Amino acid sequence: MSQSNKQDLVITRVLDIPIEWVWKGWTDPKLVPLWWGPAHYTSPGCEIDLRVGGKYLFCMQAPPEQGSHIYYNTGVYTKIVPHERLEFTQSLSDAQGNPIAPADVGMPPDFPEVVEFVIEFKALGDSRTELTITEHEWAPGQMAKFAVLGMQQSLDKFAVSIGQLMA
Repeated sequence: MSQSNKQDLVITRVLDIPIEWVWKGWTDPKLVPLWWGPAHYTSPGCEIDLRVGGKYLFCMQAPPEQGSHIYYNTGVYTKIVPHERLEFTQSLSDAQGNPIAPADVGMPPDFPEVVEFVIEFKALGDSRTELTITEHEWAPGQMAKFAVLGMQQSLDKFAVSIGQLMA
């Protein structure tokens, strides 16, 4: 099976937040709900078992004007290097963290069943952090564009919410 039609989505952002707090923002189940999800979405809950082989379950809820639907993402941590690198899989899931097919929740055929994520954290000398997020194996198309937009919006929320904890 040829994977030549797949692409990696790469988003890099410099945050005015020290690396310790950027790491916590991605790994602390009390902090993830402050920013997870695109603009206007909320995150009612989050569970994290931060160890290689550990699972996570993130919840996000659409705003009322988009139907207030609740969506779950789950995955397994495959590599953890504190303050440097976080690797994990991500799938759509039910509320118990059981992966489900994207089509079962109305996603189009180009929405991947599993996405492999690599998050790289790089401390900059002035209490800033460069964050590079790579999402592997997306089919080119509308869903890949939405994935980038959603992550950009999530990072906008991250910068504000985690940044406020520093104030």
